[in-house]
Amino acid sequence: MWPPLILAAVSAVLPARGDDESPPPPRPNLVLIVADDLGVGELGCYGQQKIETPRLDAMAREGLRFTRFYAAAPVCAPARCSLMTGLHGGHAFVRDNLEFPVEGQLALPAGTATLPRLLQQAGYETAMVGKWGLGGPRTSGEPNAQGFDRWFGYYCQRQAQTFYPDHMWRDGKRVELEGNSEDGKAGTQYAHDLFLEEVERFLRGPHAKPFFLYLPFTLPHLALQPEEEDLARYRGRFEEVPYEGEYGYVPHETPRAAYAAMVSRLDRDVGRVLDLLEEIGAEENTLVLFVSDNGPSHDFGGVDTRFFNSTGGLRGRKGTLFEGGIRVPLIAHWPGHVPPGKTSAWLGAHYDIMPTLLEVAGLPVPAGLDGLSFSAELRGERAPEHEFLFWEFYGYGGQQAVRLGRWKGVRFDLLEEEIPSLELYDLDASEREATNVAAENAEIVARLLAIMQREHRPSRDFPFPLLDLVVPRRDGF
Repeated sequence: MWPPLILAAVSAVLPARGDDESPPPPRPNLVLIVADDLGVGELGCYGQQKIETPRLDAMAREGLRFTRFYAAAPVCAPARCSLMTGLHGGHAFVRDNLEFPVEGQLALPAGTATLPRLLQQAGYETAMVGKWGLGGPRTSGEPNAQGFDRWFGYYCQRQAQTFYPDHMWRDGKRVELEGNSEDGKAGTQYAHDLFLEEVERFLRGPHAKPFFLYLPFTLPHLALQPEEEDLARYRGRFEEVPYEGEYGYVPHETPRAAYAAMVSRLDRDVGRVLDLLEEIGAEENTLVLFVSDNGPSHDFGGVDTRFFNSTGGLRGRKGTLFEGGIRVPLIAHWPGHVPPGKTSAWLGAHYDIMPTLLEVAGLPVPAGLDGLSFSAELRGERAPEHEFLFWEFYGYGGQQAVRLGRWKGVRFDLLEEEIPSLELYDLDASEREATNVAAENAEIVARLLAIMQREHRPSRDFPFPLLDLVVPRRDGF
């Protein structure tokens, strides 16, 4: 037994603790799953009638389903940049799919304050499995240079347009996939099988720290390459016209069945992730978010979004800032924390996910982000609301959009010699954006144009000459 004087000295420097005080709860694990080109209408829980998605439907019943959530951009790279940085397209570094000639896209700069980097610095174990799209080999944008302790998958979005690649990458080292053809048309090693093996290896491994697992999966993006066991589920269900391989994608005899099979395979893989979390005893301490990167593909490469009502009746597809190109599903799952069976009409976008996950992890949200945390919505409370949502997209001729409550303004062809007039839609009257009401609402148009001008920041890699010069607009505002 220690002498009384030593005991008194030790007690003086130890923090006081009441008998009923308990240690703080462990920080939650975070899993972010991103589908590739999945339309908001392609899940049963969002109204799909022809494609079966039982695991995601169950995830929505057990958690929270968002009904007014948006991609930050209508194509891959800028959407993923927003997810990783919390910035919208007027401020983000990557604003389109700027391709590199060999492998990869425009690289995030060194020192970017990314979601994985901030979590890593706060003591999280960080891992990624899937498609990156924010920098190629030996660039500043490599996942390991942007905050991931480990990663496996594709650097390049072009390479990810096959499910039988001849190689992938693990932590900057090329992994040859024997048995797969060089052209990616056939093989023995299927990308999503490899992804799930990697996910299982990570989740079953020892974890001395909480983890952030980023899963940017490549389903259901083209090419149409379902595995036979998934295709058999739909063979013979639909009238089919064989896809002959136009636009350079792999031909398929039953393209509708193939596409449905790929969506259902995505559903099965999400279910496997949830099962693994339960098996390792991490389900109740893990927030899982499922979202798509943008709206569904246009009808080429064998895809038939009209047949499947992939946008849920909304106008537009991938590549456009109409609702069908940017409205996406978002489902949150966290047993014991997220109230089950609820929906949220909170208005948000990809750039809100970073501040939300940081706040859930108990970390400060950096100043200067465009996103807001919706963690209160996850608890069944009301989150702070955006004054507006903003989009700027360099591709497809240059586009901007603003949503201000019920109003949405869009303008296209911003890379032409004159800046076009703004189109205005009342989404409360019709989410299909069928009637341009700009002529009757000059004051609203002026407000939206002012936001577009204010939120645009010039970019060296994505120049808008007329916007950067701030010239008078031909519509008078």
